[in-house]
Amino acid sequence: MLPSLWEAIAGSREVEWAIRDEETGKYVAFTPEMDTCWRWKDELPERGLACVGKHFGRWAAIVAPRLVPLVVAVAAERREQLTPFQREVADAVRAAGPVIGPELRRLLRAEKKEVDAAVVALQRALVLTASGLVEQEQGWGAVAVDLVERRWPLGQLPSAAAARRELARTVLHSADELSAADLGGALGWRVRVARDVLDELAHAGEARVRSEHGVALYAV
Repeated sequence: MLPSLWEAIAGSREVEWAIRDEETGKYVAFTPEMDTCWRWKDELPERGLACVGKHFGRWAAIVAPRLVPLVVAVAAERREQLTPFQREVADAVRAAGPVIGPELRRLLRAEKKEVDAAVVALQRALVLTASGLVEQEQGWGAVAVDLVERRWPLGQLPSAAAARRELARTVLHSADELSAADLGGALGWRVRVARDVLDELAHAGEARVRSEHGVALYAV
């Protein structure tokens, strides 16, 4: 339901990511489209052009700057439910600045699995976000994380209800038609919550709704 960086670059949902040796079939290099996509996912947050992180699920979402306060507002309940260790991780980033996983583990003297899980939870709660790639002496570079509030001017946040409606409007305008399950899957919401928001928009005349095989489908 959401536009993808890959599709914006390649012009297709078909993923052709590798150039391979004609004889052996072995990987040689990224295709030009994949090379661009791979770089931009790290360059966009580093240059302050987009907020990037696992903010809607266990996949990297790219959020336009104008929508950052909205996703922060919607995640308020998650922030209230953070565990003591998750808060400790956030405090470590607050004190150290942008930090990669190995550095964070050293600061906290904690195991990789525990720290990685906390970082994902903090991204879902819109406490942490990607800040850019840090090159390593060996292997791939590592993505550093920083506080959302330090990287993005949030101002006065809207209510969670108002933010949900605006995000639903945004997704509706990018999709031809969607169900509550589609919206929930895209933004990491429960289906019931997504259905309630879409029904609000329909009742306000901002969305059309029809039924297909017993499933409500919404469109602008």
